[in-house]
Amino acid sequence: MEAKKNILTYEGLKKYEEELEHLKVVTRKEVAQKIKEARAQGDLSENAEYDAAKDEQRDIEARIEELEKILKNVEVVVEDEVDLDKINIGCKVRIKDLEFDEELEYKLVGSTEANSLKGKISNESPVGRALIGAGVGEVVEVETPAGVIKYEVLEIQRAGE
Repeated sequence: MEAKKNILTYEGLKKYEEELEHLKVVTRKEVAQKIKEARAQGDLSENAEYDAAKDEQRDIEARIEELEKILKNVEVVVEDEVDLDKINIGCKVRIKDLEFDEELEYKLVGSTEANSLKGKISNESPVGRALIGAGVGEVVEVETPAGVIKYEVLEIQRAGE
């Protein structure tokens, strides 16, 4: 079975690469120093600093492994080449909730990069899935637990604009 591709924008790729580099170069050394200092205090069986540093080290190594797995199987969406006739990953869209007459703006990204608090929705989310392939002026329907929500596509832009 082929591993699922992690779809990222160029911005997302840079962010993950920088985080990985920082964890490997800076954070690993800091934690190793904390462990060394805690060890120097003697008895490790009741040493809270030692236990905390070992926990932190385990968390950092897990995050490094997670980032390496993401970056190993990545597909980068070149936002400058995104077709603006239809919504796709890498687009910024302005849509209108027809029930509440409210305009919303989202950037469509791969699931790895999604962050609804920053207006980045996944192509795999219900709204993202409904929007993919739609054009300006089209109305899409999204199934939600509360019922069907209708959105009209008002504008499609490149995410960098």
